[in-house]
Amino acid sequence: MMYIYKNSKSTKMNQYLSQEEIGRRIAKLRHLKGFSQDELASEIELARSSLAQIELGNRKLNVLELQKISIVLNFSLDKFLSSQFNAKQTHLKIEDENGLIESNSYRVSESILNIKKFMNVLLYLLEKCAGKPNVGEKLISKLLYFADFNYYELYEEHLTGATYKKVPYGPIPKDFVVIIEKMIETKRIKRIKTDYHKSKQIRYIPLKKSNLEELKASEKEVLDRVIEQFSNWSISAIDEYCQKDLPWLVSKEGEDINYEYSLYREVPYSVRNYDN
Repeated sequence: MMYIYKNSKSTKMNQYLSQEEIGRRIAKLRHLKGFSQDELASEIELARSSLAQIELGNRKLNVLELQKISIVLNFSLDKFLSSQFNAKQTHLKIEDENGLIESNSYRVSESILNIKKFMNVLLYLLEKCAGKPNVGEKLISKLLYFADFNYYELYEEHLTGATYKKVPYGPIPKDFVVIIEKMIETKRIKRIKTDYHKSKQIRYIPLKKSNLEELKASEKEVLDRVIEQFSNWSISAIDEYCQKDLPWLVSKEGEDINYEYSLYREVPYSVRNYDN
């Protein structure tokens, strides 16, 4: 714990901040100021994995490191350590040649669905996997989830920008049904029902090829890795695996899954090579 003294009018009040609370505050400020973990770690000369552990509350933060972070993220240490901490009120005022200005040009990392990219990614997955008897609608939705969250963990950028909801059997894209109906209507895919292990399975067959020019090399690489890892799994196996993935695990049922949680994954879920 970090021990903090707070002055009052007549006495000194003692306040403790746990490692977990310090980590949460740093993560909030980093996100608010538009820094990726990579960017902040590089600025303060710290391994990204160490910063991730600080934000999780698993690693102690020394005073020098906190001072470096406050300089890079431009926040007041007094307000940061206060019991009335408010991430939006911790920024410093900066003076330039024209006088006093406030530094509040934040970049908020929110997912925005790119429907064209989502359709193209889905077509690519179907081209590679639709012929496998185990690849039905449920497994496809899991492949999309791992493609999106693995890409975000690696690059802190969105692949399709789809929003995923936590349901009992794993994550699903919220707009999946609407997009599927649109792709069927425009004859990009067709829906079929087949018998699989004594039950009916909904499957999708691609009628058009994906446009590889719409996919960056890094995106295609992540998709290929997801296909290689999961496309032969049974739906029960991948459901169980999803339910132990940190982003799904820490989210509340029925709510959206935050992409930021992918940055705190550990082996075997993490797809990133961290520094020691």
